[in-house]
Amino acid sequence: MHAPVRLPVVLVTLTVSGVALLLFAGLLELAGYDALAALRALWTGSFGSWHALSSATLVRATPLILTGLAVALAFKAGVWNIGADGQLVMGAAAAAAAALALGDTLGRLALPAALLAGVLAGTLWAGIAAILRRKAGVLEVISTIMLNFLALYAVSYLVRGPLQEPLGIYPQTPSILKVARLPTLIPGARTSWGLVLAIACALTLWWWITRTASGFRVRVTGANPDAARVAARIDVGRVTMRILFASGAIAGLAGAIEVTGVTFALYENISPGYGYTAIAVALLARLSFPAVIASGLFFAALESGGLAMQRDAGVPSVVVSVIEGAVILATMVAARRWGRGDNRWLRGGPPPKNMDAIRPATSHHPILPVTIDTSP
Repeated sequence: MHAPVRLPVVLVTLTVSGVALLLFAGLLELAGYDALAALRALWTGSFGSWHALSSATLVRATPLILTGLAVALAFKAGVWNIGADGQLVMGAAAAAAAALALGDTLGRLALPAALLAGVLAGTLWAGIAAILRRKAGVLEVISTIMLNFLALYAVSYLVRGPLQEPLGIYPQTPSILKVARLPTLIPGARTSWGLVLAIACALTLWWWITRTASGFRVRVTGANPDAARVAARIDVGRVTMRILFASGAIAGLAGAIEVTGVTFALYENISPGYGYTAIAVALLARLSFPAVIASGLFFAALESGGLAMQRDAGVPSVVVSVIEGAVILATMVAARRWGRGDNRWLRGGPPPKNMDAIRPATSHHPILPVTIDTSP
């Protein structure tokens, strides 16, 4: 029997995504659509031109990467934060309010003030769920979902009340001043420097989770909270609470960047569900922070191409959700069949029962009676 070969998660994910697209094309043909025209439109609307890439795909990728990082960070610690969408919306509201209130006063400092306001709003919004979990034992799955709806209603009130534009016609705020806007990354395109901030955030999180003691405590807590509490003397409650705060801060930053770098105003439906798609982004990346960048770009391309597919090929854009679901399910099946629980895959049949035979010795902690995932 030949030895198993380890495959990078990116290679397997790309293969699975390609198979899902082929199956999707077959379903389109069965439904009576021109599959070739639909796939051509999907490509044209996402990567087919410089305008599509720089003014559509990369613009959507920025909030998806940041909210994907927020979800991946929480999931790594065993915290099920489903409220990234609400945290993003509250971050956008706070950033818009700060930019409008301080734009004339602070000048160039209005931009960092708006970004900081968004981070703080996301932190505080997630902090509600963190406190409910720590003090009252409320499951964060329930509390964060409920807080999503509260955030949407809060923004609806703001754009129809105290922050509404002066004419009182549209449910939105006035446009923020130019001094409070993120500069464009590419001249003539809509992509802002928020994309650079998102990538920098992903790389920073990867370094922190893999190279610091506090990051190791997070991985231990996510791997086995009981072992972390008993053997490693880790305050699991404190770790999970801090991670929920940090997760909310990243999602809040996504909302602040959306206002200061894309819309330049707060709208009632400023998020088309970025926080929910972020769950798929994190799962497809298998909670790897660098892989979230590629995963976020992939889902952004699907959403941007879906609009072009509806416009040019007459295929409803909602079928993109079918592709997203198929990719996630296929990835999970592949992980179940060949996965090792980290960011490498095995080719050559199911993993052996004695996983110690293929695990590197460095993946074992000398004290904890549990194997710790050493991947980023």
